[in-house]
Amino acid sequence: MTQPLSHRLVNYLRSGLVLAVSVAATIGQAQSQPFAKWTRSELILNNGIVQRTIKLPAPDGHFLTTEYKPVAGGFKYFQKTNPDFQFELNGTVYSGSGDWKLVAVQQMADTKQGNGAAVTLQSSDGKVELTINFLLYPNLPVIRKSLRVKNLSREPVRLESIDIEKLVVTNYNATTFSWICHDYGRRRSIGPYDGNFQDALLTVHNSDWQQGIVIGNEAAGVVKHTSVFWDEPVILSGLTHRNARFPFRKYLAADESFTTPQVFTMVYNDHKDPDEILNTAVPDFVRKHMGIRLSELKQKPTFVYNTWVPFRKEIDEKLVMELAKAAADAGMKEFIIDDGWADNYGDWIIDRKKFPNGLKPVFDYIKSLGMKPGLWVSVGSASPDSKVYQAHPDWFVLDENQQPANLHEDDLKMRTACFGTEWRGYIRDILLKLALEYGLEYLKLDFTVVTSTYRFGNKVTGCYANHHKGHKDHHESLSANYEEVWKLFDELHAAKPGLFIDCTFETMGGLQLIDYAMLKHAEGDWLSNFYGPPDANVDLRVRNMAWWRSPAMPATALVIGNPEMQDAGWEMHIKSLAGALPIMLGDPRKLAPADLKKYRNYADWLQRMENKYQIMSYRQDLPGFGEPMNGMWDGFQRINTETKAGGIIGVFRHGATEQSRQVTVRYLDPAKRYQIKSIDGNVVSSLTGQALQTTGFTVSLTGSYSGELFEITTN
Repeated sequence: MTQPLSHRLVNYLRSGLVLAVSVAATIGQAQSQPFAKWTRSELILNNGIVQRTIKLPAPDGHFLTTEYKPVAGGFKYFQKTNPDFQFELNGTVYSGSGDWKLVAVQQMADTKQGNGAAVTLQSSDGKVELTINFLLYPNLPVIRKSLRVKNLSREPVRLESIDIEKLVVTNYNATTFSWICHDYGRRRSIGPYDGNFQDALLTVHNSDWQQGIVIGNEAAGVVKHTSVFWDEPVILSGLTHRNARFPFRKYLAADESFTTPQVFTMVYNDHKDPDEILNTAVPDFVRKHMGIRLSELKQKPTFVYNTWVPFRKEIDEKLVMELAKAAADAGMKEFIIDDGWADNYGDWIIDRKKFPNGLKPVFDYIKSLGMKPGLWVSVGSASPDSKVYQAHPDWFVLDENQQPANLHEDDLKMRTACFGTEWRGYIRDILLKLALEYGLEYLKLDFTVVTSTYRFGNKVTGCYANHHKGHKDHHESLSANYEEVWKLFDELHAAKPGLFIDCTFETMGGLQLIDYAMLKHAEGDWLSNFYGPPDANVDLRVRNMAWWRSPAMPATALVIGNPEMQDAGWEMHIKSLAGALPIMLGDPRKLAPADLKKYRNYADWLQRMENKYQIMSYRQDLPGFGEPMNGMWDGFQRINTETKAGGIIGVFRHGATEQSRQVTVRYLDPAKRYQIKSIDGNVVSSLTGQALQTTGFTVSLTGSYSGELFEITTN
């Protein structure tokens, strides 16, 4: 007998969670030699690449980082006394410089080859138990850290202003001559810097010393905070402070604990340029050890079509099937139906006027054409006249005047749901039904859930309701609602492990915002809505966006819209998008048969490159080619740095006066011989990996606004 849908959903979730626990246990048993050793008074973290020495309370005293450096060579950045961490409970400041009692030191490990130590302390006033978790990883200069704060008092407390890392720098040279490379490591400035939600990663680099530190913050959205030399000569990374624009807050009941997000740091020396580590150690750690969803996905998308432009909400069954046939003829691998399929927001009932037979026959048709079907849903919105809003108005956000609110835009035609209520279970069941019963492989989840890209100020954010179980006040709602969204994504993946979740920048809460918190729970992020004439400027903006966010962020997570398939310059769209996740919009029905055939050649080529080299797991800067801009050349490479079997490169001339450039390629095997091939398979050059890195080959582009893709292969 067929099980009811609710029973099947529970079974899917249980089976996925049991599998995850089993895998974690298996991997945990296979850890390498421990990277942490300690005595009664000292903890040493060392993986052969990086070392951090910590003074332990013995048994009472301070908890201080006394040394943090690469194992080989010198390092001048940090003082011998670093408070290591800091936070506030009910306004009282606790840091490593305070008085603590050592409770325990234990080995710890994660499921991604990380191991280290967990140090448990008790504050001298007896109100706090703190566990500091450190993890190191094989062959990388990474130390990953989190705090677990437990309330030992008999009263509820307010936890705020958490600095997971607090490191004091040396005098004068560190603060005066360091570049602060912020905005995903791409923007360089001198002097004090107070970061914002775009600073999932930044680098502090002294070019005289050829040394620096990478700071990666795995907190979510607008509650992440990293600052460099701002109020004092220290580097801080953790959660936003209580006086911030979007303050973090967590209430802890008696005996309740909170574990912070993780922060990772990398110290390095003998690097002239901070982009060296941005192109090597950073993406290696993110890909192999962070636990991002893209790395769990066995089959990554290579060419996606989406209906949003130019059709917007004006779609129906006939149109979608016609578009699907044309997109399949063009070689598209995924087909996403965007907004316009439902009769309102919130209930997510199929509009039977547009789709009289429902969506399942449409999805079945898409699959019959060899494509994976996908669907757009606003994950936290409802129309005021929807059944769910009428029945459960208490599930929705209230503003500071305790009135219903639309966080997304400044009108009341829509309501924003609060994930600190039963909404999460409600929308989970809808999304699971779509994924499991209809066979969806891709979900584009959109619109504001915490903060808006399109509203200004920090008042119409989060939720001010005082009766929602998930948060006690507005400040707590900011982080709590992100965490509930991540739980939703995890439940969807437990039921359908191969599901690609596209968490858009609107859901993330900032213009073109992406971060590590999202990447651990969703595969992609729709970063942009570029509109404009079908000229070379669109392609420049695509390459700009891919360059700005990578290599700190995995390129395949960068979903960049809205180039249209029928544009006169569509080939340049594809070439530019090959450096991120290729996605096209527009009307493929307008393409001539010859163009459809050319599209398929590109699509099949991209799929072959993925099959041969797993290009969608890699992207590096092309040496000697910087930020894409008018009057210049730019480029990218997607070389498999593990197998060194090859990959692809893209080279672009955007209004530059020179018609030719010498191109070199890094991260290949110096002793192997490689062929450089054009898309049609013609051999352009044949060089060893060493020669490709040092001498390279010439690329000539006669068009002022043009570009080419090449395969780098050993055969």
